[in-house]
Amino acid sequence: MDQVYEFLHRLQTDGIPAVAITVVAKWGEGPATVGKKLVLSELGEAIGTVGGGALEYQAREHAKTLLKERRHDKIRYVLKEGAVVIDATTLPMACGGAVELFFEYLGALEYIYLFGAGHVAKATGKILKTMPFHLTVIDDRKEVLDDFGLADQAFCEPFAEFIDNHGIREDAIVIVSTPSHKYDYHVINKILEKQLKVKYVGMLCSPTKLKEYLGKTKETFGEAVDLKNFYAPIGLDLGGGSPAEIAVSIVSEVLAIHHKKTDLRHMRETLDGDLRYW
Repeated sequence: MDQVYEFLHRLQTDGIPAVAITVVAKWGEGPATVGKKLVLSELGEAIGTVGGGALEYQAREHAKTLLKERRHDKIRYVLKEGAVVIDATTLPMACGGAVELFFEYLGALEYIYLFGAGHVAKATGKILKTMPFHLTVIDDRKEVLDDFGLADQAFCEPFAEFIDNHGIREDAIVIVSTPSHKYDYHVINKILEKQLKVKYVGMLCSPTKLKEYLGKTKETFGEAVDLKNFYAPIGLDLGGGSPAEIAVSIVSEVLAIHHKKTDLRHMRETLDGDLRYW
């Protein structure tokens, strides 16, 4: 069991989600023992066992689904082929007993990349780290990055080069607030160029800078470029212009995306005419 917990600690340190499967109940005959544990990581690494055979195969397959959905579950399995039991899954086994497994998702509910570690980013990070999110911050200014505060991972390297070197998780949330709009554009265009599947890209900017960005982006990627997950100006329309107030606006928008809320007023919805890009 020590190896299981050491494995879990390594995964948590590296920001790799996993599902821990624990035998929580057993009735009759079967290979499982209450308390036995199997951990399966997002990368396919595994340690431990819940009994082997068809039970373990089904447990692993269900864990893969839960990794994608980022949630917990509990399932009762009947270890007898052909048996019909309400609220239970029947497995092609001859043991005749039953087992209940608890599947615990261990990982962040969202993976957030924050490009830029300046005043607004720092205020945003403080709020984000009060939530079950994994935060990666990127900035090429070491002194600014050192002053940032809490983050799960910090990278001191050029902004767009980070994407080339490390990539971005599928379905991630990306917040772009670098010290120059030039670098903002580089980051977002790199995401478009690589056709990365992210659920949200927010850019800190004014309508004037957004108009400039949209013109250049459509020149590069065509008028039909897909920007439905692009939010600029970033944030919800809450009012206020201090770093702390902007941070609240940004995190509120992130939470709206996370919870799939559709009845809120985003800053991008204050735009009219040619600037309505989605």
